[in-house]
Amino acid sequence: MLLLGGIFFTWKLGFIQIKYFTHMFSIMRHSTTSDKAGISSFQALCTSLSARVGTGNLAGVAVAISLGGAGAIFWMWVIAFLGMATGFAESVLGQLYKVKDANGEFRGGPAYYIQQGLKKRWLAVLFSLCLFLGYGFIFSAVQANTITDALNNAYGVDTLYSGLVIIALAALIVVGGLRAIANFAQWVVPFMGIAYVSVAVIIMIINIDLLPGVLADIILQAFGLQEAVAGTFGAAIANGVQRGLYSNEAGSGSVPHAAASATPNPNHPASQGYVQMLGVFVDTMILCTATAFIILLAGGSAGEQMEGIRLTQSAMEFHLGEYGSDFVAAAIALFAFTSVVANYAYGESNLHMFKLDNKLGRGCYTIGYLLMILWGSMAALPKVWAAADMALGLMTVINITAIVLMTPTIVSITRDYIGKLERKETIEYKDGDCEIQGNTEKGIWNK
Repeated sequence: MLLLGGIFFTWKLGFIQIKYFTHMFSIMRHSTTSDKAGISSFQALCTSLSARVGTGNLAGVAVAISLGGAGAIFWMWVIAFLGMATGFAESVLGQLYKVKDANGEFRGGPAYYIQQGLKKRWLAVLFSLCLFLGYGFIFSAVQANTITDALNNAYGVDTLYSGLVIIALAALIVVGGLRAIANFAQWVVPFMGIAYVSVAVIIMIINIDLLPGVLADIILQAFGLQEAVAGTFGAAIANGVQRGLYSNEAGSGSVPHAAASATPNPNHPASQGYVQMLGVFVDTMILCTATAFIILLAGGSAGEQMEGIRLTQSAMEFHLGEYGSDFVAAAIALFAFTSVVANYAYGESNLHMFKLDNKLGRGCYTIGYLLMILWGSMAALPKVWAAADMALGLMTVINITAIVLMTPTIVSITRDYIGKLERKETIEYKDGDCEIQGNTEKGIWNK
């Protein structure tokens, strides 16, 4: 019943937000302002994108196509629609129940809204521990391994040396805390996204005569309507949904940490929800779609012998010649490195839960994080991937359960925002404006 309730709520919220989709772009016009307590909405969006945008956008899409055919892309789009609604819900909660840490900066995430909204401290602690294991340590090691492996395969660079370079660069950024990470993200993420999409657009223009056929394949194969691929219908759904969820991370509970760190403009929890909806759209509907067209225009299909990043590299070489492999190697290194840096911010946000948001706590966490990068850069990681998947799965179950249980609060906050928007009132949230579950931290939203 809980799962069915969650699906119904997500669909309903998704349809409600479609009406206000263009409002996201209106909010983004005023998204660069911040204050001493919080980063800007644009920085929060770029920080969440830097974690979202990674190997899933290049290798994950290739895996979906190789196992499920072109139709998997359609189901990736469907899950993006659902993910936008889920991302909105979890980001609203993250922003509403945010707290101030020892430095007077905003922190938040599922652990905080579980503790303050649902009054379940034990569940909040369990989520935090899973997040430390996954995003704080293991996922950074996995991303580092991806970078060093790509550089080793492409240029023969020793994994130890490239691992040490990653540690040095990451340390320079994360030592400055969340603001330094956010500043890094707001410059690097737009650059790498625009560069990658620009290459994809050029490829599509060159092959514009093939685009109608590719689009037809995506739609027809999604429903098993082409006789040659009728047996891949189930595989298309399974792989499209799986890789879509992995790529945009909606529902896993990671994005609310970035959302909670912002001082949004307008200063209302729902405005940050709209911003993070845009993050899901950019990740899946733009970046993943760009990779999909690059592969499909090169003739990629289900049953390819090459899987993952090799299929993407092969497709890029088909379009760009010998420089295609270099471009993909550079893209995967940059995409994965931004994830390494953003993962640190997610773990750091939970230090406040254990009263460790001080120099000693941050120092110990930073040392452990950097050592895991070094280990991951040289290790074989199948068992680590299994542990990471388990941590991510448990995080998702806990977070989705919390979202469903806190549906009344999400609906109440959303109605408050939409009501003020339609009445053309000043959009600002203060304690008591609408009914919520539990309590927010004193002083955060006071009148």
